[in-house]
Amino acid sequence: MSELLKVPTMAEFMAQGKQPEVLFWVGSAGSFDDRAKKITKAFVKILNSANVEFAVLGTEESCTGDIAKRAGNEFLFQMQAVTNIEVLNAYEVKKIVTCDPHSFNCLKNEYPGLGGNYEVLHHTQFIKELINSRRLAVQQDVYKDKRITFHDPCYLGRANNEYDAPRDLLKLINARIFEMRRHKQTALCCGAGGAQMFKEPEKGDMDINVLRTEDALETRPNIIATGCPYCNTMMTDGIKAKEKENDVVVMDVAELIANAQNL
Repeated sequence: MSELLKVPTMAEFMAQGKQPEVLFWVGSAGSFDDRAKKITKAFVKILNSANVEFAVLGTEESCTGDIAKRAGNEFLFQMQAVTNIEVLNAYEVKKIVTCDPHSFNCLKNEYPGLGGNYEVLHHTQFIKELINSRRLAVQQDVYKDKRITFHDPCYLGRANNEYDAPRDLLKLINARIFEMRRHKQTALCCGAGGAQMFKEPEKGDMDINVLRTEDALETRPNIIATGCPYCNTMMTDGIKAKEKENDVVVMDVAELIANAQNL
């Protein structure tokens, strides 16, 4: 098990005069949130299982600045972004993979304007590449006949037009996939994006995450699959609000794939 959680740093690679295949950008949630750490660990297990030479920045990684930018603090965003870009460029990073669609969107679309040009992949895209190139095999029918619905993260779906990668992975685990009424281009936000995660919701009839959870519950799922740590939190809170904790679990696609390998 310890081998499956081996996580080298870029500094260690540089000390050996080597470059990793990819840099794993862990992100703030994946680093500090207890629930999101489980997603990080599942993805690390997958990377090690596929013999991917990867590295993290460790303590040299700072927040991308996405939250500051969405909240309107462009100055703080640029300060954080430029600091990260200096570190990434010093290590001559070319390819980045992350489990966080907010980091994915920020690194891919907003860092180039500040001098940070990288190939950036969402973890579902990278896992799909690993499976397509036969570096990773999904072996077991752990989720056979389970009812799964997938919630599209805004920054993966509408912002970057990636709808297929997570669904293609879910098809591999022999689950029964049921789409919500609002999905893909018409999917409803979980309520966390745009820095909304870090403030109380405005007054209204219902919190957005509860409304989105109702969309999911209409499909009568055993599992709500997500591809974003913030979506995971919001949908989990929605399940608690609807008192469905005993009937439905919220899991990241990486966790489902790791379990399907019995990692």
